[in-house]
Amino acid sequence: MLEVEVAGMKLRNPVMLASGILGSKHSSLLRIAEFAGAVVSKSVGVERREGYRNPAVLNRKCCIVNAVGLASPGAEVFSGELREFSMKSKTPLVVSLFASRPDEFASLADYFPFASAFELNLSCPHAENAGMVLGVDEKLVKKCVQVIKDVTDKPVLAKLTPNVTDIVDIGRAAEEGGADAVVAVNTVKAMAVDIFSRKPVLSNIRGGMSGKALKGIALRCVWDLYEELEIPVIGCGGISSWKDALEFILAGASAVQVGSAFYYSYRAIEGIVRGLEEYLRLTGEKIKDLIGAAHENA
Repeated sequence: MLEVEVAGMKLRNPVMLASGILGSKHSSLLRIAEFAGAVVSKSVGVERREGYRNPAVLNRKCCIVNAVGLASPGAEVFSGELREFSMKSKTPLVVSLFASRPDEFASLADYFPFASAFELNLSCPHAENAGMVLGVDEKLVKKCVQVIKDVTDKPVLAKLTPNVTDIVDIGRAAEEGGADAVVAVNTVKAMAVDIFSRKPVLSNIRGGMSGKALKGIALRCVWDLYEELEIPVIGCGGISSWKDALEFILAGASAVQVGSAFYYSYRAIEGIVRGLEEYLRLTGEKIKDLIGAAHENA
């Protein structure tokens, strides 16, 4: 009932772990993989990257605001950690990559020959010289995808930013570059101010917003991309229940990624999968037949 195929990957269910959430250690990935259709690692670059000092993550009533800064141990060290996961789990592993230039993406692929797919982080809104710096430029997005497609036969997913005038233009650039799917979306630019100290709370001042408040924005992006692109769309942003996941699927998502919900429950994906299973048991449908179904009724 829940099986889907996305960008050539066969998933036992459409619920994936989003990048940056419990994706830095093979032990935590193994726990999530027990229920997830696929897991996405924390983003990794060629060199070690410190990231920003605390406070870097803030919990607010409607959202989470963060500026972690793409902290990473570097590709060589991280490849050992992820290889350990790949040896112990059959759940597809998507390795998330970040770079400051298109050619750096190509050099990263060799470190992860065991990856099921690669996700290009073209959308982090607070990392210096990476992420959204590339992802707001159509030509750079197309080039980033092209250079890694030239060196690997693994599926390539482009994770898009909502912080653009028209996300469809960026999605189309990724598709033209050879992307096998797009992920929509990463966080929206945000910040927080402390009223007592009267200064910004995040050490980096500027960050990104995820969580429930992002859902409507992400859902709209998925809807628009599904209407215009030929490649699959993976929905991400504010998904914390099976009903949220189903909304994204009906809007056109072939799969969904869950991130901030883990801030509140380590069993977030398990709950979503069980809820979808029960829904399909009652309706007698298959999840793949519901992808984009809301467009037929619009």
